[in-house]
Amino acid sequence: MTNQIAQSQINQTAWAACDTFRGVVDAGNYKDYILGMLFLKYISDLWNDHLAAYRQQFGGDEARIRRRLERERFVLPEGASFYDLYAQRNEANIGELINVALEKIEDANRTKLEGVFRNIDFNSEANLGRPKDRNRRLKNLLEDFAKPAMDLRPSRVTEDIIGECYIYLISRFASDAGKKAGEFYTPSAVSRLLAKLAGPKPGDMICDPTCGSGSLLIQASQEVGSENFALFGQEVNGATWALARMNMFLHARDAARIEWCDTLNSPTLVEGDHLMKFDVVVANPPFSLDKWGAEDAHRDQWGRYWRGIPPKSKGDLAFISHMVEIAKRQTGRVAVIVPHGVLFRGGAEGRIRQALIEENLLDAVVGLPANLFTTTGIPVAILVFDRSREEGGANTDRRDVLFIDASREFTPGKMMNLLEEAHVEKILKTFRNRAEIDKYSHRAAPSEIVKNGFNLNIPRYVDSLEAEEEIDVAAVQRDVDRIESELAEVRAKMARYLHELGIVA
Repeated sequence: MTNQIAQSQINQTAWAACDTFRGVVDAGNYKDYILGMLFLKYISDLWNDHLAAYRQQFGGDEARIRRRLERERFVLPEGASFYDLYAQRNEANIGELINVALEKIEDANRTKLEGVFRNIDFNSEANLGRPKDRNRRLKNLLEDFAKPAMDLRPSRVTEDIIGECYIYLISRFASDAGKKAGEFYTPSAVSRLLAKLAGPKPGDMICDPTCGSGSLLIQASQEVGSENFALFGQEVNGATWALARMNMFLHARDAARIEWCDTLNSPTLVEGDHLMKFDVVVANPPFSLDKWGAEDAHRDQWGRYWRGIPPKSKGDLAFISHMVEIAKRQTGRVAVIVPHGVLFRGGAEGRIRQALIEENLLDAVVGLPANLFTTTGIPVAILVFDRSREEGGANTDRRDVLFIDASREFTPGKMMNLLEEAHVEKILKTFRNRAEIDKYSHRAAPSEIVKNGFNLNIPRYVDSLEAEEEIDVAAVQRDVDRIESELAEVRAKMARYLHELGIVA
């Protein structure tokens, strides 16, 4: 079986398992059950595969086998595997049995899995229905994951395939969940573009302070080109944080540090009395977050809002301020997705924007098409900040800001517009070459931005309107005169015909 076939089969079988919950459980909730079961099946097959290999290697030496199993990535306690639960799928308390098994697995893998399953209750009447219905649904779920296509043993499929299945499911859940999807998913093409614009390199520490299910971090790590990187993330939603942790393990990113915390109000990626610093910071923060913590920002112990405090009803520049402050001085790179209002709104936001520009940190503004996200139909932009432009950095002499208007280049889709590889590559080539392309990109000098009052609205810098065809007014007037003359003749003929027919006097 080829990887391509295995990927397709695993994706389709896992997605078909969702039929158990569709119409009964909200997509924002049933994703936890499906992804949790996928993870349980993965570690169970991993354990069984290695157990079989050790038994073949060491024969009946159970003590030696046990010692080797204790060094596995995950320890699977007796009675807690997927197959133990599958054998009990007809039990009246199957939901409780699944919960107990997951708790045992957490306890046995405390340093890696503590809290990962705490938000998934397989015995929930509120989510899964009354006992009879709940038991039937859980039995169906176990049977779906027991199908041959869901055989996830490492001897059969690679971790890449399992990790891609996880991301595939998350993308499908995002489509079903609609606006709620913004809490856990960024479309893959946008993630890829964002990661490439940030340009992670071997040895980099990479952070996403609003990491959702972690797919953007995974994408950034894949851009490095080696295994020499370190991943860090923060996520405020506990259930989504658990998804991110599982996502890291399924992509063999076991060393990733993913924190469950409120990035703006109680960040936990800290070292002593200061925030940790990173080479690359990427994020798709919640747009215009209300009640983000403005009332306490003036006493922020980390000093993130020295340029100004964003309005309490719009947290966009609070996240940007955080990201810029955790990027390493003189070298750090930041890429962030923002709504267009961030580019031109005045007041406190205008003052913060002006300060960032005057510090020479803003490197590029990229306008994207509308309707790329399940959460909103509005067009968005990517801001790229580069701390190597500040004094002492490698690019301190670079003073212009590159504007790219890619808003008209996309493939229309039924539900969402799509960024194809060619669209992404054109943006990247323009960005890397800092090229000026008619009606597509422009390098704006500081004086030009000052002249525009530090307003970054892209049409002020890139005239993407097509030139209108010149109109020959005299020729148009001649056409009007001719048409009016012909109309007069037609009216005269009609009058004669009606008179001959005796219809009019």
